[in-house]
Amino acid sequence: MVQLQRVGKVYRLGPVRIQALADVSFRVGKGEFAILTGPSGAGKTTLLRLLYREEVPSEGEIQVAGFDVTALRRAEVPMLRRAIGIVFQDAKLLPGRTAYENIAFGLRVLGVPRREITPRVFQALKAVGLSARAQALPAQLSLGEQQRVALARALAKEPALLLADEPTGSLDEAVSLEVLDLFHQIWQRGTTILLATHSRTLASQLKRRTLVLESGRLVKDEGG
Repeated sequence: MVQLQRVGKVYRLGPVRIQALADVSFRVGKGEFAILTGPSGAGKTTLLRLLYREEVPSEGEIQVAGFDVTALRRAEVPMLRRAIGIVFQDAKLLPGRTAYENIAFGLRVLGVPRREITPRVFQALKAVGLSARAQALPAQLSLGEQQRVALARALAKEPALLLADEPTGSLDEAVSLEVLDLFHQIWQRGTTILLATHSRTLASQLKRRTLVLESGRLVKDEGG
């Protein structure tokens, strides 16, 4: 589902060369749940951005959901992203739209037929326990509920792969555990998940394969 071979990413700021990732290689198989962890600045977000082609690598090869990401033309990137659900630390909900509308908007952008949108939205909201909050605006939702809507938005795409970048970073411990339990339930239904977190405590609680980044390098693959 995900394969990186000797991937590196360098940013250049004038004469300054910043090595964000160096010689990173690993594979996440279909149906696997893997954790990507490491301290802030280790390269976790950069790595995820490479997977959904927000960035391109400076070197190496990346395969995601059957796509050769490094070779994709710009016009082909939307096809890759249709196969991927993405959840960020900030739920990134549209403030003037209800929970239902936030999810439906994403499906319309993808070109999902109109007759399929409402059933898919409510199926996703049911999966995260928010069926009764479909008409609530983001400001009327707790941070935990907002993150659940963001997760429902990703699920409504019916992705083969779910990427999550610090999805519990703005939540307290109790709510974080609830959100992580949702990820576990989603994985049990067959979705491949790669979840990034700086918290080794959360990573250990999930008891899944853990990939450890330090200073842009993969230093451990625990349980792989």
